Amino acid sequence: MSDTTTSSPRDAAWREELRAAHTAKQRTSIPRVKMPELDPDYRVTTFTEEVNQGLSEQQAVLEATRCMDCPDPQCITGCPVNINIPGFIKNIERGHFHEAAEVLKETSALPAVCGRVCPQEKQCESRCIYLKMKKAPVAIGYLERYAADYDRLNPSSEDSPSTLPVANGIKVAVAGSGPAGLSFAGDMIKRGYDVTVYEALHEIGGVLKYGIPEFRLPNAVVDVEIEGLRKLGVKFVTDCIIGKTLSFADLLAEGYAAVFVASGAGLPRFMGIPGENLIGVMSSNEYLTRVNLMGAGREGHDTPVARGHVAAIIGGGNTAMDSVRTARRMGAERAIIVYRRSEAEMPARIEEVKHAKEEGVEFMTLHNPVEYLGDEKGRVRAMRLQRMELGEPDASGRRAPVPVEGDIVEIPVDMVIVSVGVSPNPLIPSSVEGLDVSRRGTIVVNEASMQSSIPELYAGGDIVRGGATVILAMGDGRRAAAGVHEALTHTRPQE
Repeated sequence: MSDTTTSSPRDAAWREELRAAHTAKQRTSIPRVKMPELDPDYRVTTFTEEVNQGLSEQQAVLEATRCMDCPDPQCITGCPVNINIPGFIKNIERGHFHEAAEVLKETSALPAVCGRVCPQEKQCESRCIYLKMKKAPVAIGYLERYAADYDRLNPSSEDSPSTLPVANGIKVAVAGSGPAGLSFAGDMIKRGYDVTVYEALHEIGGVLKYGIPEFRLPNAVVDVEIEGLRKLGVKFVTDCIIGKTLSFADLLAEGYAAVFVASGAGLPRFMGIPGENLIGVMSSNEYLTRVNLMGAGREGHDTPVARGHVAAIIGGGNTAMDSVRTARRMGAERAIIVYRRSEAEMPARIEEVKHAKEEGVEFMTLHNPVEYLGDEKGRVRAMRLQRMELGEPDASGRRAPVPVEGDIVEIPVDMVIVSVGVSPNPLIPSSVEGLDVSRRGTIVVNEASMQSSIPELYAGGDIVRGGATVILAMGDGRRAAAGVHEALTHTRPQE
C-alpha cells in the first residue's frame, strides 16, 4: 500500500480551497481517480504485496469532492449492509478521516475488507447518480478502503473502553468466522450480547483467509478487523468443528440462547467428466487453501502443492481469477482461463479480469472441458475442449452456451484447477434433526430474520446462498443479528 495513505497534514489549506472551489457543476467535471497499482512484471513475483496500492490523501479528498451528496442517495440502497455512504465520503472531503471510519463501522464490521473485495460496480457504485450523466461513478470502494486504512494505520488517541457496550448476559454462538459470522458477531456484541465464534480451522477469517490471496486482501488487514471485534469482547475458539467437536445440542446445553450458522460452502464442485481423478487436477478450494492458508510454495512452509508449467483454470468467477493469478505467481509459464461463455458474461469483477490480463493470463472463452487426458503415470497431460456458442438466455438472464457440434480442440496442460462453483458444507445441516434443508443442501431460512425451522438456529452466507460475495454474506449476518435480537428481547423478561 502506498505510504502516502498515512500522511495527513492537519493544516492542509489546500483541502479547504479544493472544497470551496468546486460548485456542483465543477464537481461533475472532476475525473474519477485512478488507483495506483504495482507493475505487472513485478507483482507476479510476490504473493503478499497488494496489486492495488491505495489512494494518497490528496487523491482521496479530490475523489470525495466528486460526491454530490444526493438528497435521495441510491448508493445506500445498493449496499447490502446499508452503509451511510455520503456520510463517510463527506467526512473524507472535510479531512475528518477517523470520523469517516466511524461512520463505516456503524454498519460494517469489515470496512477495510469490503473496500478491497466487494463488487462495488454491481452494488453501491451501480446506483451512483453520475451514471445517469454518462460519467464514471464515485469510487466508493476506493474511499472506503482509504478511510479504513487511515484508521488502522493512525490509531486514534480518543479510542476508549467507555465505547464498549453494556453486557446483557445473554450468550449467542457463531459457527464459522467468515464474513457472515464476523458481521453477525459485530452487531451482536454492540447490542450487549456475550458472543463466541467457533472456527473449524486454525486461523480466524474463513474464506477471507483461505480463499482470497494476499495480493488482493492481506492477512494483516483481516487480522486488524478481527482484533477490533476482540477488543469489543467477541471471543474466538479455533480448531472446533460445530457438528462434530460440538453439536448444536451441546451449544444449547452450554447456555447459548441462539446459534448463527455461517459455515460457508466449502464443498467443491466438479464437472463429472472423464479424467477428473488424474494427478494434477484439483479444486480451487484445495489449491487456494494450500497456498493462502498453509503457505504452500513459500519459504518456511512444508505444505505440498502442484506446480504446473501450463495451468488451466476452469471457470470465470473471482475465485477462478484468484486461482489463475496465483498459478502465475507459483511459476506457471502459461496460465489459461477456460470459460464456457463469452467474457461479457463472466461473473468476475472487471478489475480482476483486467489485472489477470496484465499479468499474462490467457483467456479461452466459449470453450468447455469435456475430458482430461493422462500420461502413463496417471498425471494430467492435456485437456479436450468443446467450442461453444451463445444461444438463448437461461434462467439467470445470460445467454446459455451451446456446443458447436464436432468442434473439439486438444490443449497440452500439466495442471488443472476447477473453479465452477461450490456446495454448502453439509456437516451442520446433516447433524441437526428437524432442520429444513433445500435440495441443494442449503439451510432454509426466513429471509427477513434468517431464522431456520429450528427456532434457536439462524443461518446466513454461503450455507444459505450456496455461494455469494463477501458483502452479501455480511448483509445476511446483519439481518440475522437483528432477527435474533428481536426474538430474544420478545421472549425474555426485561430486567
